[in-house]
Amino acid sequence: MMKDGDMELIIEIARFEGSVDMEKEYRIGWSWRHVRIWPATLSRLFKDGYLDNVFRSNSFTGYKLTEKAKDLILANQQEDSAGPHPTAMVNLGDDLFMDIIGHEDVKALLKATLLAEKPVHVMLTGPPALAKTLFLWDIEQTFGEQAIWLVGSATSKAGLWDLVAEREPKILLIDEMDKMNAVDMAALLTMMEGGRLVRAKRGRELDINNPLKVIAASNRLEKLSPELRSRFAIRKLNPYSRSEFLIVVKGVLVRKESLSDDLAEEIARKLDGRSQDVRDAIRIARLAPQVGVDKAISLLLEVETGAN
Repeated sequence: MMKDGDMELIIEIARFEGSVDMEKEYRIGWSWRHVRIWPATLSRLFKDGYLDNVFRSNSFTGYKLTEKAKDLILANQQEDSAGPHPTAMVNLGDDLFMDIIGHEDVKALLKATLLAEKPVHVMLTGPPALAKTLFLWDIEQTFGEQAIWLVGSATSKAGLWDLVAEREPKILLIDEMDKMNAVDMAALLTMMEGGRLVRAKRGRELDINNPLKVIAASNRLEKLSPELRSRFAIRKLNPYSRSEFLIVVKGVLVRKESLSDDLAEEIARKLDGRSQDVRDAIRIARLAPQVGVDKAISLLLEVETGAN
């Protein structure tokens, strides 16, 4: 009986075999070092009929996938393709972006993008404010595992490539994209160009076809290359006024965190002037029942609080 995780191992081995010339380079098979799977696991897969022993000596055991394994992969792919499109399974609903004031044209564009069969990439730009982050946050909450949130200032080449390769998201959400390094921007451009991710990794090529939709936010467009900017539909947002900020934060906390009107208003009021990030309001709301609103703000926004 196949154990949990075996299908993923067999698929990873198939990717390796597809990236090399098995007839020339691996005529006597590959070893555990090539696929980075423990020998004991490979021995079990061999006993279960998913691997063939091509060559065996005191120092080397060469494997390759059996026809049984290849048939299993094909059946798995057909089963996946027969099901509904992952994005179509998500019901956007009428409440998506409900807590965002104004920006009706941006809401309409993003909803159409999220429902589109083929990728359309959108860049939200403008001064630091709540609206851009809230759009990304709403999409992440709606799409769950199908969306990955990244912060441009915190990405690295290995992190960006490996995260997309391992999780194969349908939507990539990038905040502070203007702070992303040049190498990551080049990698992103490759993915946006044709949904193809090709990377030399430990002496082999990883080639994954994944048509991503990229929704990004950037304060400064001039830091992005003309080639990268041309891949996006760009929409500029204006920052919220103080009164709008209070309304938005209160609405998010009441609808999505089930807070009372009074507590949501207190958090929004005390956060005013300290942060324009809706995620800070969410964190404070979740800590407040244990330590109170003031202490939660102090713990989470220590630098800002300590400066006052």
